[in-house]
Amino acid sequence: MKTAVVILNFNGENLLRQYLPSVITHTQSTDCEIIVADNHSSDNSLKVLAEMFPQVRVITLDQNYGFAQGYNLALQQINSDYFILCNNDIELRSDAVSPLINLLESNPKAAAAMPKIKSLRNPEMFEYAGAAGGFIDRYGYPFCRGRILDNVEQDHGQYNSVKNNQIFWATGAFMAIKANVFKEMGGFDSSFFAHMEEIDLCWRIKNTGLDILYCPESEVFHLGGATLKQGSPQKLYLNYRNCLKMMYKNLPPKRLIPTIWFRMILDGASSAVYLCQLQIKNFFAVLKAHLAFYAALPKLIKERKRLKKTATQYYHNEIFNGSIVYRNKIKKQKIFFEF
Repeated sequence: MKTAVVILNFNGENLLRQYLPSVITHTQSTDCEIIVADNHSSDNSLKVLAEMFPQVRVITLDQNYGFAQGYNLALQQINSDYFILCNNDIELRSDAVSPLINLLESNPKAAAAMPKIKSLRNPEMFEYAGAAGGFIDRYGYPFCRGRILDNVEQDHGQYNSVKNNQIFWATGAFMAIKANVFKEMGGFDSSFFAHMEEIDLCWRIKNTGLDILYCPESEVFHLGGATLKQGSPQKLYLNYRNCLKMMYKNLPPKRLIPTIWFRMILDGASSAVYLCQLQIKNFFAVLKAHLAFYAALPKLIKERKRLKKTATQYYHNEIFNGSIVYRNKIKKQKIFFEF
């Protein structure tokens, strides 16, 4: 098949029952194969797939490799021109695949694309994990058209006709990517395990001169928070650690040290707030993330040198040259058009 829709699953038997039928229904007219890569689930996921969805190809992994390496290992076993990475808590209500593939085929410089991400709980709202396209500020804080930090906008078509459909990162909840690009880039950074690996991959892609695009003609609905709840200490740890690693690998040489240094000061301020609020587990999550970053520095130095050989540009218009936290918390700017 030209396109493989690949769903990474871990203990998601109920999610598969509820949302996989919609993916099957709305891809029947497209030239694609649906594949579930199971990350060594301990529930009845494999039984549900065998009994309820025999038409779906299943790849079983021998342990839980997380999002990053789980997808890396699964995609190595798939021969397609395009990969659609799809969460197991995604619901389709129309054909979301064809517009994405058509967009990638019509843009030689395009490496990946994402649809409009709407909330399953509140369908009139954008969803946190991607909304209408991902961006990032100069200190590594991600935000989206339609979602600034925790402020999520209602979708009333305001981003349907944007003049420039280039974005900085495409959400891992539903990402279309050219298979040859994914493989040439070495896939996701397996050391991330989960969280921010898609931003790191997109940043590496952007540094080679290729584009990441937003496709408003494609729309999906995402439950969100099905693996790790928002604000959990483990999720905080992964986000803080992975952001520092991502920045070290991809920042321009002249900005590397000052930006990392200032970001770590901001992290320290965040941990102080957690401590004042007696959120002790969150405080230690930030501390643990910084210690893990220090421990990873020898490998990160080697990785940065390797990536430098393929980087053709470091400065991107899709990186906001300021602080999204300052604009949102201090200046009270809460929607994308205010930036």
